[in-house]
Amino acid sequence: MKKFFIILTAIAIALPQLSPAFAQDISPNFNPNYIISDSEVLDHASMTLEEIKAFINSKEGALKNYSVITDDGKTMTAAEVIYDRAVTNGVNPKFLLVLMQKEQSLLTDAAPKQSQYDWATGYGCPDTGGCNSRWQGFYKQINSAALQFRSYLDEPRLYKYQAGGTYTFTNTGKADTVVTPANQATAALYNYTPHVYNGNYNFWRLWNNYFSRLFPDGSLVQAEGEKGVWLIQDGLKRPFTSLGALTSRYDPKKILAVNKSDLDAYPKGAPIRFAQYSLVRSPQGDIYLLVDNYKRKIENPEVFKKLGFNPEEVDGASNEDLSGYSEGIPVTASDAHPTGALLRDPKSGGVYYVINDTKAPLVDPIFLKTKFKGLKVIKPQPGELDKYQKIEPVKFEDGYLLKSLNSISVYVVSNGSKRPIASAKAFEQLGYKWENILIVKPQTLALYDEGEPIVEQSFK
Repeated sequence: MKKFFIILTAIAIALPQLSPAFAQDISPNFNPNYIISDSEVLDHASMTLEEIKAFINSKEGALKNYSVITDDGKTMTAAEVIYDRAVTNGVNPKFLLVLMQKEQSLLTDAAPKQSQYDWATGYGCPDTGGCNSRWQGFYKQINSAALQFRSYLDEPRLYKYQAGGTYTFTNTGKADTVVTPANQATAALYNYTPHVYNGNYNFWRLWNNYFSRLFPDGSLVQAEGEKGVWLIQDGLKRPFTSLGALTSRYDPKKILAVNKSDLDAYPKGAPIRFAQYSLVRSPQGDIYLLVDNYKRKIENPEVFKKLGFNPEEVDGASNEDLSGYSEGIPVTASDAHPTGALLRDPKSGGVYYVINDTKAPLVDPIFLKTKFKGLKVIKPQPGELDKYQKIEPVKFEDGYLLKSLNSISVYVVSNGSKRPIASAKAFEQLGYKWENILIVKPQTLALYDEGEPIVEQSFK
């Protein structure tokens, strides 16, 4: 199976320095309100000393050869300082490594100046200029930064930026940004560096490059050792609160087992409570039919009755429940197939998916075995298909793994695009299963624009 992958001899995740012209480089996954979780900052046992050494040694920077003499005359390598101060102060060593890279590029700079070591974490160097010599030195920088972030999380009331508050930040080369930190860790980063870009975006980018997995939209994930299942959608993790909500729309075989810390990196979105085709009543009294990601308002009580819906099947829904659905076309009395149907053209033999007064052709029989498995193809009434507007062909939703017979590439559908998976290692890092790859016609793949490749990620 691994021969399917596109061979990329050199793929690198570029980490350019941001400048006034960096707008096109900002990832759509970046959420300035939620940069990192509290638990990730405080996970002081995330790496052993040997793992810290190995991580530093894997980078091209000179930090691997750097050591300091402490005030008590003890010689310590950079890795030993980071491990010791992280464990003693209760802060994640991964966090300190990323902070150093953001401030002084010490993981990748092969010939750093002494000043980069002396101000490794930027502690005691305010934006107004001038660093306080009291905090000069590698050991002091690591220790002080660890203590500072521990204080941010333990005593948040003492600091300007706090979780739940709303603040406006100015940005070089970009418009002002309004931020409402979702947790104490994100607020802490703004207290330390009061900038969204040329600061905290860099931290987020480095953290996710080094230590977190970013899952494509449409991924079903489950933290190891936990029962809950989540949908990754628009940069959020949305919990399924019932088995029916999960199994009526998704295949449980596609659930990816993930580290809890990877899942914690996502802010929580609206829960998914209802099964496909549920009827729900909003707090305002409107009744909706839920179809895929849409909520279709029943036009009036007469339509509800004419279409044969049962009042006892209507569940109450909160505004939060409904916020995860886009507004769909209302259900009217003329809607013969409000939940969608498969109709076969008696002339051509082709099959169409009919819904919302439209017909979308199926260009590949694989859809009948997967996306529409169990849905019967019916014979339309004479002239019925002519009434519907023809639209673009049916596609697979986010999360599907696709490959055509005449291509070696494997793709995952994400944000409506097909993203090539660069290697078997990248495929397996994300927890994908080989048996979940669907073999489709070339014209099915041609329906999608090509997105960015998914490459190997550096995470533990």
